[in-house]
Amino acid sequence: MAAASEEQPVVNKNKRHRKEKPWDTDDIDHWKIDPFQPDDNKGGVFTEESSFATLFPKYRENYLREVWSAVTKILDPHGIACTLDLVHGSMSVRTTRKTFDPYIILKARDIIKLLARGVAITQAQKVLQDDVACDIIKIGNLVRNKDRFVKRRQRIIGPDGSTLKAIELLTQCYVLVQGNTVSVMGPFKSLKEVRRIVLDCMKNIHPIYRIKELMIRRELAKDPKLATESWDRFLPKFRKQHLKTSEKTSKKNEKLAAKDEARKAVGLDASSSTKKEKPTKKVYTPFPPPQQPRKVDFQLESGEYFLKPHEREAREIQQRKQKQAEATLKRRAERAEVYVAPKEEAAPTVEEKRKRRHTEVDGDDGTARSKKKKKKDVAAEDT
Repeated sequence: MAAASEEQPVVNKNKRHRKEKPWDTDDIDHWKIDPFQPDDNKGGVFTEESSFATLFPKYRENYLREVWSAVTKILDPHGIACTLDLVHGSMSVRTTRKTFDPYIILKARDIIKLLARGVAITQAQKVLQDDVACDIIKIGNLVRNKDRFVKRRQRIIGPDGSTLKAIELLTQCYVLVQGNTVSVMGPFKSLKEVRRIVLDCMKNIHPIYRIKELMIRRELAKDPKLATESWDRFLPKFRKQHLKTSEKTSKKNEKLAAKDEARKAVGLDASSSTKKEKPTKKVYTPFPPPQQPRKVDFQLESGEYFLKPHEREAREIQQRKQKQAEATLKRRAERAEVYVAPKEEAAPTVEEKRKRRHTEVDGDDGTARSKKKKKKDVAAEDT
């Protein structure tokens, strides 16, 4: 008996009543969400009808009329009825007696919202999937100045859509910037990231900072050793630097000193770049400045004041034509400069090369002497 008791393993008291589960194997994904089927609805038919409606802009009317049959075909298997009201400019969805999924009406509401904001039906229908959600970010009232708003909204898109493409690749989302809203479709976690990027961009924080952070996070997620560690030491910290007046002055002086050193290295005068000529002080006089002549005074001086209206008009036309003629001649001369052939120096002949090789120019008078004569003169000086 003692030997049998020794062979039995010691069981933790918390796991004493736990039984083995032979059907629970490692290949089972416990986090998998199975699609909702009609058999899963144990309550039967809904007791009340749920409905949602949304308005759409006038320019979307033609597109919605074309694709509404496709919208009806998409929502019909889920038991959702939809109507398009062109008189009031609205779309509405509602549950029917065939509806079995209680959450599908919210997905249908998201579809008509996305259609109203300019998303194509082929993209909007993906919202019906369980792992896809949508978010419509309102950016119209975040910036008061219209020009500033347009520039910051364009900053989300980037040159040739490069910034928007980077956001879509890093977050696995579909992003559409349209008017005063930004429509986003994708996983729940990524929607928060895109909302943060868009709102920060409208607060004058460039999207490239958030994109850089997302790229670093993506690389860190690949390393299993860092799964339990904090990533704060790897992430960049961007802060606005408010410099004091003394710091600004010191930075300015450093730049000027560097510029002076560069000029000295080249051989230029360093003082000429930094020192500016101070304007001479005007002599104070208690008397006011002399009165400037008026337009009528100039007309009296030139004689234009005494001309009749038609004569004055003819004179103005003549002066305008003269200016136009001068400008035309100037433009023609500028265009003709392109076609003027540059001066070409003829290549030196063999004789010229030979003469240049055997002769040198000595002294300020520019007299040419041969090398042999020069050698003789040097020898005579040495003796």
